[in-house]
Amino acid sequence: MAIADGEKERVLAATDIVNLISERTGLKRSGSRWVGLCPFHNERTGSFYVNANEGRYYCFGCHQKGDAIEWVRQTQHFDFVDALRYLADKAGLTLQETESTGPTRNRKGYLEAMDKAVSWYHDQLLTSPDAAAARGYLRSRGYDGETVRRFQLGWAPDEWDKLATTFDLSADILDGTGLGFINARGRKQDFLRARIIFPIFDPSGKPIAVGGRILPPAPGHEPSGRPEPKYKNSPETVIYSKRKTLYGLNWAKDDVVRTGEIIVCEGYTDVIAFFNAGLPRAVATCGTALAEDHFRTMRNFASRIVLAYDGDFAGQNAAAAVYQWEKSHDVEVRVAKFPTGVDPAELAQRDPEALREAISSATPFLQFRVERALASASLDTAEGRARAAEGAVAMIAEHPSDLVRDQYLQVVADRCRLDVDRLRKMMSSPRPAATREFVEAPVPQGAIDLSQNRAAVNALLAMVNEPDLTDGRFVAAYFSVPEHRVVFESLASGELVRTAIDRLESIGETGAADLLERLVAYPEPPSDVTDEAIDEMADHLLRQACRSALGDIPRLVREQALAGDEAAAIVADVQHYVGLLDSPQRLDATHALIEWLVGFDEAYRP
Repeated sequence: MAIADGEKERVLAATDIVNLISERTGLKRSGSRWVGLCPFHNERTGSFYVNANEGRYYCFGCHQKGDAIEWVRQTQHFDFVDALRYLADKAGLTLQETESTGPTRNRKGYLEAMDKAVSWYHDQLLTSPDAAAARGYLRSRGYDGETVRRFQLGWAPDEWDKLATTFDLSADILDGTGLGFINARGRKQDFLRARIIFPIFDPSGKPIAVGGRILPPAPGHEPSGRPEPKYKNSPETVIYSKRKTLYGLNWAKDDVVRTGEIIVCEGYTDVIAFFNAGLPRAVATCGTALAEDHFRTMRNFASRIVLAYDGDFAGQNAAAAVYQWEKSHDVEVRVAKFPTGVDPAELAQRDPEALREAISSATPFLQFRVERALASASLDTAEGRARAAEGAVAMIAEHPSDLVRDQYLQVVADRCRLDVDRLRKMMSSPRPAATREFVEAPVPQGAIDLSQNRAAVNALLAMVNEPDLTDGRFVAAYFSVPEHRVVFESLASGELVRTAIDRLESIGETGAADLLERLVAYPEPPSDVTDEAIDEMADHLLRQACRSALGDIPRLVREQALAGDEAAAIVADVQHYVGLLDSPQRLDATHALIEWLVGFDEAYRP
């Protein structure tokens, strides 16, 4: 199938680009624009701007740019058609397609099947007699009806193929979603049975996978049959990547952006526990270790990451693995401390205030590592103290700040009863790295060149931001720089910005297209755009254009394009009218100069 004419514009018009981009990177309003950290390159300050009205984004750091379709193509590696279908699906539109040849992916079909399955599992938990034990277990863990509905928890019946037969799912759908498979007897079989279902959503809120928890044996009953894992998660599919997905991010992202902090847990129940304890910014990996792809996602939403693993060694060991990513992704990583053997879900149910305190008092990542190294060492012998100091100093040496390193060295020196100067000599050369803050940055110098032709650029910014106020107030002859002239003509024609950008790129006017992209993304016009401001801007442009035109006259005389006496008369007339611009005859003088300037421009300028 091929996409019918006009469908691109219809989909873009129905797409909220701020909501779309916010699924992957946190955005904050900045005047009439939105700003955030660029997801395409590492940065400490936000240079990624979104213009919601025009549906465009632009990074003034790495110069990635585009509309909603290009965003989906860049972030999800779709081709144009799949990106358009993806956005149409999000907007609830049905694309008009014409016959074509070639294979298409069934991503939309997989998402639709997963959505039906999640709703069905949820209904089973709420209404099926088979789910009575599951409901009782959830109540025992403190999950009321509101929690069950908020997280859309479900129940997979204790039957081999109940889901597959209820919806008559094809082999392709079962395999593409991970909801089932064809067994050795050639029959359809559900992936999960007799398990509590935890649906897994992408950041936009679409279900893409499921996790299932087996019910613990009833009191006095031993488990029967072959041992089953406590949790089973959907396999990797076209719509689900474990190393990129964070459970709960779809619910947590608003609070994460608001607070600048994200809490990372080990499992689904921990996430729900944090939400119920008043900390709705928790996420969890989906049956896999915390990976760098998870950090890439998190750094787009928050600058502070709190690792909230349980108090056993396994959780602590997982925390230690992420130190290198703290440096490479410029995030502050802290570690929450919990009592040994107590996980966050248990603490939330028993003492929610203690859970909140554990997060607020989370220690910096380096402090956690050093304290753990010293706590596990034998400090009652000289050899033990020396080994502990060597290990701690190696950790401290990795920190980018001289001041921080020196303070930790003093701590180690005190604990190990060593001279701090000896430890300083042990320190290897530090590797520089910047401490990251999420600060809205000014547009980098040179993002739009205002050093020359400032009035022309200001006028173009005003046209982008206030097209009604600027309509008919400027003329093409005001813009002597070719790229400025091309952009002016596009804006003055009333052409849609996204259409103009596509057209300019298609005809090779890439400089003008890029300038228009930057103007659209630029945070704010340089001054308040009022009628008076537009008048002043137009007056300045007129005077500047007249000076520029008069400066061309000697060249035109030398080239014999103008006779000497004709040129002298032109200069005298123009200077006369320019002199009237500050008099009561200003309006008549303005009209006369514009008329002359337009004619001169058409006759003597390329």
